Amino acid sequence: MSSKIKDEANDKLFEAILSLQSVDECYAFFEDICTVNEIKAMAQRLEVAKMLQAKMTYQEIQQSTHASTATISRVNRCLSYGSDGYKLILERVGTK
Repeated sequence: MSSKIKDEANDKLFEAILSLQSVDECYAFFEDICTVNEIKAMAQRLEVAKMLQAKMTYQEIQQSTHASTATISRVNRCLSYGSDGYKLILERVGTK
């Protein structure tokens, strides 16, 4: 796999994430490694991706998530031209 961020340190980070076995373990790890705002931003982006795939408008998404149009646009660009990470996750977890 070719990636702009692939290196040994990131490999170890992702292996650590893959070793987590429950939502509670994820909360414990992410609360230690990220700020609250970083976690909320990632959750917001995933919600935006889900809404974009559902063909909601920027205005609807902004009203529902309070995401900026810049964030919505960035997520939309990733859905269209990115590494398909959002698409993979949305396929696996559905639209819960």
